[in-house]
Amino acid sequence: MRDAETTLTIVRERGSRDLILEDVYRRLYNEDLYLRAYGRIYKNAGATTRGSTDETVDGMSMEKIRDTIESLRSERYRWTPVRRIDIPKRNGKTRPLGIPTWSDKLLQEVMRSILDAYYEPQFSTNSHGFRTEKGCHTALKDVFHGWTGIRWFIEGDIKGCFDNIDHTILLSILREKIRDNRFLILIENLLQAGYLEKWNYMPTLSGTPQGGIISPLLANIYLDRLDQFVEKTLIPRYTKGKFKGIKPEYSRLSSRVQRLLKQGASDEVIQPLKKELRTIGLSNHFDPDYRRLRYIRYADDFLLGFDGPKNEAEEIKNQIAGFLRDHLKLELSPEKTLITHARTEKARFLGYEISTHWSQTRKRGNGTMTLRMPAKIVEDKSTRYMKNGKPIHRPELMYDTDFSIMMTYDLEYRGIVQYYAYARNRHWLDKLHWVMRSSLLATLARKHKSSTTKMAQRYQAKAITDKGVVECLAIKVDRDGKKPLYTQFGGISLSPEPFVIIEDMPIDRDRRVNRNELITRLLADVCELCGSSDRVEGHHIRKLSDLNVKGQRDVPTWKKVMASRRRKTLFVCRPCHEAIHAGRPTRTPESIG
Repeated sequence: MRDAETTLTIVRERGSRDLILEDVYRRLYNEDLYLRAYGRIYKNAGATTRGSTDETVDGMSMEKIRDTIESLRSERYRWTPVRRIDIPKRNGKTRPLGIPTWSDKLLQEVMRSILDAYYEPQFSTNSHGFRTEKGCHTALKDVFHGWTGIRWFIEGDIKGCFDNIDHTILLSILREKIRDNRFLILIENLLQAGYLEKWNYMPTLSGTPQGGIISPLLANIYLDRLDQFVEKTLIPRYTKGKFKGIKPEYSRLSSRVQRLLKQGASDEVIQPLKKELRTIGLSNHFDPDYRRLRYIRYADDFLLGFDGPKNEAEEIKNQIAGFLRDHLKLELSPEKTLITHARTEKARFLGYEISTHWSQTRKRGNGTMTLRMPAKIVEDKSTRYMKNGKPIHRPELMYDTDFSIMMTYDLEYRGIVQYYAYARNRHWLDKLHWVMRSSLLATLARKHKSSTTKMAQRYQAKAITDKGVVECLAIKVDRDGKKPLYTQFGGISLSPEPFVIIEDMPIDRDRRVNRNELITRLLADVCELCGSSDRVEGHHIRKLSDLNVKGQRDVPTWKKVMASRRRKTLFVCRPCHEAIHAGRPTRTPESIG
């Protein structure tokens, strides 16, 4: 894997110096890049999902990597049309999702790693979507800590961004920095590979393939033009003045107080005037010589904060719409692109409600950002665990272990609580905690034919947090010679944590990947069942619970091996792999000998 890291380091250094990238196509011949890509994406939920062919991660081998590289050398590689399905959205509409074949996913990940290493250093710091060490929380944190005194929010949403990216414009942007025609043709063929919808072939005349591994990066490269326009044109144009001027009434009253102090006036005269000064406030929020414009973007959603008059906020919105239309052939969504008064209304961004704190009576903290969780979130999240307004058990978990059931609830609850760590009203999730706890106990009670009260007594525990001792539910599973397994539900403080650092794991794809155990096993080229080296390839399952060997008789050898090792992969020879899928006994070392 050192060759892969060396290659990407060289590309990354070129990107940081903003140099031209040449001879990219030949880098696709590096086997280590494919092993690195395999180690990154084999765990993805869609790795075992079929595209327009039957090929999935199951059956992965060095032979596939070498065949892909050989077809690239001879320029014979052809992208397979993706299988398109429709994913329902909250508003009742659907979103198209493309599912590529495994070979296409693997090659896309290799291309993504090369392009990301080059373009990542050049992207704007205000872009947070699908980037290394950035995510929803870094965007929200920048707004919370960096924006003050905002009077207007401009909420931006690009209409069908992924579907409407113009291929000609995208390729012209790539040609500015990449001088390798073979690599550009490969990307062009990917964009135009088409899709199968209900097994009817449809060409792709615009857009990047949603569901494709490389698509988010291509969208970021495309929308970087918008970032540059806002940062280099709009922000300088609508930013002026170092400080806000002082209110005239404040200056007059302050001068009067100073004169009275010099004259030796009593506190009974001075104190009411000082109180009035605090009520008036120092800064002139309508200073015509002061403007500030802030900008943040996550994928195709962006937010601008403007400290200035509304008519200029309208100008900014129209200029962005014009730039997108004229230079990127994109349109703003009319129903989602709004101008919101920051002090009296709330803007929606990344699932939060954002506003500017403002009080006429208590001036402390005026102008700072307030992040809140929408009330609808609690209701929507609770609905999954309720029926007819009451918490219910979950039948799909009835046959899991108690440990697995509680861990499932804990992961779901913890994910929501952590996402809204910055919300000032995070304590609203107390209702969700009660609903999920009741549903968890009901599921355990139904499984054991018992009552929720007895289940609560059995698993009652306490957790130590920064806010003190909190009651929770917990399960501990002892293991011989190993550290016991432990999981809990609850035990999390619901106080806001505006300074906590939260890592968006699914987005952080560029952490250094060493030659891990999976790749070492693949390169060993030895069947882990019979010991032969007859075309070794990987057998993959979706999840460990699919093995389900406890209490069963006549369990196949391959299942026992995977269950004992707690692995979702098993590298076997072609005859053993065929036997697994056919339900036949696999070979043994004795039969080979």
